[in-house]
Amino acid sequence: MLFVSKILLGRGIINDETLKKYAYVNISSYRLKAVKSLKDDVKIPAEIARDTGIRKNHISNVLRDLKESGIIECINEEAKRGRLYRLTETGEEIVEFMEK
Repeated sequence: MLFVSKILLGRGIINDETLKKYAYVNISSYRLKAVKSLKDDVKIPAEIARDTGIRKNHISNVLRDLKESGIIECINEEAKRGRLYRLTETGEEIVEFMEK
């Protein structure tokens, strides 16, 4: 039986894998801003860039990194333009943990 350890940091309980992803988001102001921008919403990269103040030429790298980490997902990956991004369940846990 596999046991997943959890940690209590005065903010709530979070498992080790999510905690690692939280740290990954938290060490980059760009990743942090992008994740917060996607809280409770689905957005295209231009909207995320506008909300966060991150230049459009940087936002695609940020989104790619977050997607590869399983923090966000692209709903319409086949689209060349107007791709929609939202938080995964892990991303939602990270945002919730940040707000406590």
